[in-house]
Amino acid sequence: MKSATVRQSGTSTVEVQPAGQRGAWILLTRLGMVAAATVAAWLIMRVLDDTAAFPPDPMLASLSLIPVNIASLLLVSHLLRSEGSSLRSLFAPGRSVLRDAGWGLLWIAVLYIPFVLAVMATMWVLHGSGMFAAFATVFYDPDAATIASPAWSLVLGILAVFTFAPLNAPAEEAVYRGYAQSRLTAAWSPWPAMLVCSLAFGAQHAFFAPTTDAMVVYVVAFTVWGLGSALIVRAQGRLLPVTIAHLLVNLMTSSPAVVFPILVLTGVVQY
Repeated sequence: MKSATVRQSGTSTVEVQPAGQRGAWILLTRLGMVAAATVAAWLIMRVLDDTAAFPPDPMLASLSLIPVNIASLLLVSHLLRSEGSSLRSLFAPGRSVLRDAGWGLLWIAVLYIPFVLAVMATMWVLHGSGMFAAFATVFYDPDAATIASPAWSLVLGILAVFTFAPLNAPAEEAVYRGYAQSRLTAAWSPWPAMLVCSLAFGAQHAFFAPTTDAMVVYVVAFTVWGLGSALIVRAQGRLLPVTIAHLLVNLMTSSPAVVFPILVLTGVVQY
């Protein structure tokens, strides 16, 4: 591992930690914050309903990430400033933002293929020929901590959609692919760095899985997604296209938290 360097900042001397150490530290910090946030959300629900199981449902988990994502962005920004860089430069576009948005749309399709294959392969390993029947129980836990009131679900769903997607995508990309990957690459080499960051990205999603089997599926599938994203970022040399893809996926996956309560409140769906 590379030794620490010393940088002058005004009249003071600032010691900068080795690149690999900083990369590993931010990964562990993010995982610790996610674990603490989801456990806190579950404990709050346990006060309201002592039968609520861990982890909480996806909407509550998304809400619990609001402070985590804000803290992650602030942390990456602080580390970058200490190195003479900035968060803005991390998300700098290539020729244009529209061009990077086009790349982002392409990367959604590219990343979803290995992601879905990873889900299917893991389900087959876990359940064999009964994998399709198992989908109904693996990805749904009726005892998970949920909000029973459709009105409150709608309010919290709107809050989740308008805070989760805009914050989560840049926060996760800044931590995993933007900061940690580049620092670990500087200390080790590209493939170990990308693999470690992708494994951490996959491990984070275990806290949002509704069942034990789903935890395994989530870790495998999101590790594959993370590795694909890492390869794209390394090949393109910029973070914005993958961040746009991530943002759009988060919007698509969080939108049911608003749509479903509306359908219930309007009587279209009986709940």
